[in-house]
Amino acid sequence: MAITSVQVKQLREKTGAGMMDCKRALEESGGDMEKAIEYLRKKGAATAEKRAGKMAKEGVIVTHVAENKKRGVIVEVNCETDFVARGENFMTFANSVAKVVEEHQPTTADQLLLLSASGGAKISEMLNDLLSKVGEKVEVRRFVVLDTSNGTIGAYTHMGSKIGVIVEIGGIGSGRDGEILSRDVAMQIAAMDPQYLQRDDVPKELLEREMDIYRTQARNEGRPDEVIERIAAGKLEKFLQETCLLEQTFIKDAGKTVKELLGSMASIRRFYRYHLGEN
Repeated sequence: MAITSVQVKQLREKTGAGMMDCKRALEESGGDMEKAIEYLRKKGAATAEKRAGKMAKEGVIVTHVAENKKRGVIVEVNCETDFVARGENFMTFANSVAKVVEEHQPTTADQLLLLSASGGAKISEMLNDLLSKVGEKVEVRRFVVLDTSNGTIGAYTHMGSKIGVIVEIGGIGSGRDGEILSRDVAMQIAAMDPQYLQRDDVPKELLEREMDIYRTQARNEGRPDEVIERIAAGKLEKFLQETCLLEQTFIKDAGKTVKELLGSMASIRRFYRYHLGEN
């Protein structure tokens, strides 16, 4: 039977697939719209199998926080090209994944694929639909859920969704002020990439290694023996101020540290920072 442009348009509106793919699906299914949709879904599964060996290094980091600010999630979803990563279909899928993770708290990607989004479709079905549209390998690489019983969860995405952060802060309410503070802290973590919360968390071996490096640098610069230890200690202090979140200079006010921003009541308990493609 002849496939009309109206049928192709209707199928495109339902699936978002390309025009030629929609026309071929309708031809293969004899003009039956539901069978054509099923055809496109199977095509997505076939695309996934065909491209299984491809590298998916592009993508996005997505965060999502529950309305009561008691749970937050961070998710990395990968694809092959930045062009696809910036597309509406890909972003819609990534945000749907984050919401499902927040609602159901799966512990593995396999569990996630079996869960359903608010529209009723399983994540696995949504993934196949997306694959049929973009023709690239797409995968949910990793995710984590952060819960709090008596704190507030904040989140922030940075650099066009290439970096994302979720953080738990105690001692603040879930109102507007608490929301602003938790977001500011998440923004700090995203921008400055702290490795530790405070200096007591830094391993002793790392401190000793840094001191040894700074002493060697001072000797190589020809500094007198009597000042080498003082120079090394000064460099170590700067290292700690850059590496430990509480001691970092607040990015929105150079006149205070993050610890001073928090004041005497608020405290940072845990945080997660994802950078797209990192090991």
